[in-house]
Amino acid sequence: MKKFISIVIIAAVALMVLTGCGKATTSGSVSTDGSTSMENVIGALGESFVNENNDINFTYNPTGSTGGIAAVSEGRCDIGLSSRALKDEEKASGLTETVLAYDGIAVIVNINNPVSDLTLEEIAAIYTGEITNWSEVGGNDASIVLIGREAGSGTRDGFESITDTSEKCRYRQELPSTGDVITTVSQNPNAIGYASIASVKDSVKVLSVSGVMPSEDTIRDGSYVIQRPFILVTRTSVALSEAAQKFFDYITSADAVDIISAAGAVAANQG
Repeated sequence: MKKFISIVIIAAVALMVLTGCGKATTSGSVSTDGSTSMENVIGALGESFVNENNDINFTYNPTGSTGGIAAVSEGRCDIGLSSRALKDEEKASGLTETVLAYDGIAVIVNINNPVSDLTLEEIAAIYTGEITNWSEVGGNDASIVLIGREAGSGTRDGFESITDTSEKCRYRQELPSTGDVITTVSQNPNAIGYASIASVKDSVKVLSVSGVMPSEDTIRDGSYVIQRPFILVTRTSVALSEAAQKFFDYITSADAVDIISAAGAVAANQG
C-alpha cells in the first residue's frame, strides 16, 4: 500500500513538473476602437495574433479616430486607434501615443478622370474653392465635386494640416468613413477625395503629387508629402491587461513589419 501511494505521489509530482515546463498560455480578450483608416492594418495584425494566441479574443470597433480616443480615455476599450497624433490636451488628460506605422493619404479621383497629377498647391486650391473646374488643371470641362471626411476624422485632420486648408475646405459631402469616400468618388466622374492608401481599391484612380506616387518607399523617405502616423492610444497610468499587453508587444515588434507592409502601411519599427 505504501509503495502504491509513493508511486502515485511521484507520478503527480512528475506531472506538475512537466506542466510547469510547458509553454505558458495567455487567455482573455483585447479590444481596439477607432480609426477606420486603420482597418486593414489592425485587422491583419489581429488575425495574425489570434492565429498564434487562440485563447485570446480580439475585437476592433471602427468608430473613427476621435471615437477611439474617447473610448480608451473612458475605459471602454484597451487600445485606441488614431490616424492623427494626439493633441497636447489629450496627452495632458492622461493618454499616451505610440506610433505603429506611417500611412500615405492618397488623393483619389474617378477612374475615367484624365488628370493624373496635381501639385500640393493645386490640391489646396481645389479644396478651398479657388479652382472649381477640372479644365483648370488639365481635365474635362466639368465642375469639381469635393468629397471629404467628417469633422473629427484623423484622415481629414491629416489632409487639411498638410495642405494648409483647415477650416477652409468647401466640401460637397462630408462622409463618416474611408470606405464611403472611396465608393462615392468611384461613382461620380467629377469627384475628388482623399483616403488612406492602405484602403484604396482599384475602383478609383490615385493621383501623384508633384510627380510622386504614394508607396512604401516614398512614404518612408518622405518624398510623398501627404502622409500621417497610425497611432496606438493607451492610458498613461493604467496598465494593460496581460492579453492586451501581449497584443501591444506583438504589433509593435519586428515580427509585425511584414504584416503591416502587406496591409499597405510602413511599420514604424523596422526591426
